[in-house]
Amino acid sequence: MRIIGRSFVAVAVCGILLWSEACSVGPNYKRPVANVPTAYRGVLAPEAPASNSTPVAASAPGSGGGVSVPLGEEKWWEVFQDQELQGLIRTALKNNYDVRIAATRVLQAQAQLGITRADQWPSLNAGGNITSLRNPKSGPIPGYELTQGQVNASAAWNVDFWGRYRRATEAARASLLANQWAQKEVTATLVASVASSYFQLRQLDLELEISKRTLGTRKDSLDLTKTLEEHGINSMLDVRQSEQLVYTAAAEVPDLERQIGQEENAISILLGNNPGDVPRGLKLTEQPHAPEVPVGIPSSLLERRPDIREAEQNLIAANAQIGVARAAYFPQISLTGTAGYESAALTNLFTGPAGLWTLVGSVSQPIFQGGRLRSNVRLAEAQHDQLVLAYQQSIQGAFRDVSNALIAYRKFREFRIQQQNLLESAQDAARLSQTRFKAGATDYLEVLTNETNSFSAELALAQAQGNELNALVQLYQALGGGWE
Repeated sequence: MRIIGRSFVAVAVCGILLWSEACSVGPNYKRPVANVPTAYRGVLAPEAPASNSTPVAASAPGSGGGVSVPLGEEKWWEVFQDQELQGLIRTALKNNYDVRIAATRVLQAQAQLGITRADQWPSLNAGGNITSLRNPKSGPIPGYELTQGQVNASAAWNVDFWGRYRRATEAARASLLANQWAQKEVTATLVASVASSYFQLRQLDLELEISKRTLGTRKDSLDLTKTLEEHGINSMLDVRQSEQLVYTAAAEVPDLERQIGQEENAISILLGNNPGDVPRGLKLTEQPHAPEVPVGIPSSLLERRPDIREAEQNLIAANAQIGVARAAYFPQISLTGTAGYESAALTNLFTGPAGLWTLVGSVSQPIFQGGRLRSNVRLAEAQHDQLVLAYQQSIQGAFRDVSNALIAYRKFREFRIQQQNLLESAQDAARLSQTRFKAGATDYLEVLTNETNSFSAELALAQAQGNELNALVQLYQALGGGWE
């Protein structure tokens, strides 16, 4: 075994000497310059909530005392405080197929990194064989019998003198990180999707509640109108107009029940379940949310948004691939060594002059490749340039998302406040028209008009409340929240 040890020591010494002189060709990564605004468009100074706005819980996101934590840095269970919603999100994070698929992509990237990194190190193999041969006597040729044994170990190393394999490992490591950030992006998207769908479901529940309540009230009014018509106080026209109010409310009920069932099915799929019922928690009007939320400084968005971080890691991988392509221009240095024992007698396999060894060093220099190497470098550089633009585009898109969400959240809140004023006015007009009709001061057409306006205003307010909450969800996701 002494010969084997000497052989591998020689290979190792040569490799270390070459490694110590090695360098990595290709550019080192530098983050591209990003055009980051000094403030988000759509940010306003904090305002006191309007007197007729939805009550905000003391623990609502962004409403705590002291230093406010930016909304994007809040944990999702701190932003969405409905216990049932939190349970749905946890189930989705555990069972959702997109999340599980993203996790398998991370495992694939980890395995690929291990495969690529292995190219930097020597490969070692061992083997042995026994050959037994017996020939009988044939005429003047005497018979003979031969038994031969051999054991050997071999090592091979493509020395990474120019950093080709190190650059490839750098690219594989960046691809792994890109897949990990992609997984976080899937998680953040799933949290936002479950929250948005849940708020949409609670909005539909509220609209159904309004429709059923209105339908009951209008049925009572129709019964009264029929009674008055039978006694000659009202006309059949009043009855028909009252029926229109009943049918308008009744038509909303099955349509809303259809939408609720379909929304429950959509949420069930997000949870990784078959279509089924979805548990409810707080009502739509009870969901805590602050009138204004802290958003933090724009430069922090580059570190928080998973899609931006994923785009940057893809860029790092493409930058490293330039080095891989350029390294192909230079000589490839290989070291191989074999050592072992061979003997015609197994009892003497490890004794006597049975040792054997070989040590080979080789250099291969490409001379003419028909432009292949140059084209590979150009391809890697073009792919790098493309991903630089994609990275910068993702940053612009992120600031657009935040600005749109800020504007939407503020404007939907203002719209909801005005819709509350409209509803109060419409309900008062409907009450006054009923009073005037009962006193005989007007016909039922005035009641029909004002009741229709009141019903539409109440449904529109429910939609405005849902839009406001969904805008909060979009703002939270745009700020890079939801993936922790």
